[in-house]
Amino acid sequence: MTVAPVAPPLLSDLLREGTRAEHQEAESQGFVTRLLAGELDVRAYASLAAQQHTIYAALEEASARIAADARGGSLVFAELARVPSIERDLEHLYGPGWRSQVRALPSVERYAARLRETATRLPEYAAHAYTRYLGDLSGGQVIKRMMQRHYGMGAAGLEFYDFPQIPKAKPFKDVYRERLDGLGLDSAEAARAVAEARRAFQLNRAMFAELGALHP
Repeated sequence: MTVAPVAPPLLSDLLREGTRAEHQEAESQGFVTRLLAGELDVRAYASLAAQQHTIYAALEEASARIAADARGGSLVFAELARVPSIERDLEHLYGPGWRSQVRALPSVERYAARLRETATRLPEYAAHAYTRYLGDLSGGQVIKRMMQRHYGMGAAGLEFYDFPQIPKAKPFKDVYRERLDGLGLDSAEAARAVAEARRAFQLNRAMFAELGALHP
């Protein structure tokens, strides 16, 4: 009797299941729950946007390097780039001189340093890109709606959550997961990716904790 070989687990499944607890912990931070409940103000959202600029600048520097990787190039999509939209949001939220007004929090400096240190390697880049971009296309859309509902924000200041080249999020997310699964990571690389994705959520949670202290 021939036993059919067992297919290795998909990277997208490993990342989803392996980060479930960290994901829930990050989402339940007081800053996030208060912001989405309408208990803060636009200044609190502006603080979040300022921190995102530092994070995505580091991530997209890594994207430029990974794009040349024989395997990783398939995971880099120009339509996901967020830095230009964040900068337009910051100009709206802070004014033309926003660069002199915003500062990265210590937790975000650590986050960006981690990205610069690790995200030039494919497993680690996949982990960080997965946590950020799929989050933007999923929970990020909830944030956008809540900012509009509770704080009266219009399109200006929320361009970060707009993906004009991705008219439907679900088909794109399906393609992205297929690209993750097609990277051909071996078991050791996949384990590194899951560990780094957990780390990414932990860094995100630390950022929310500091933002909560700034906006009690």
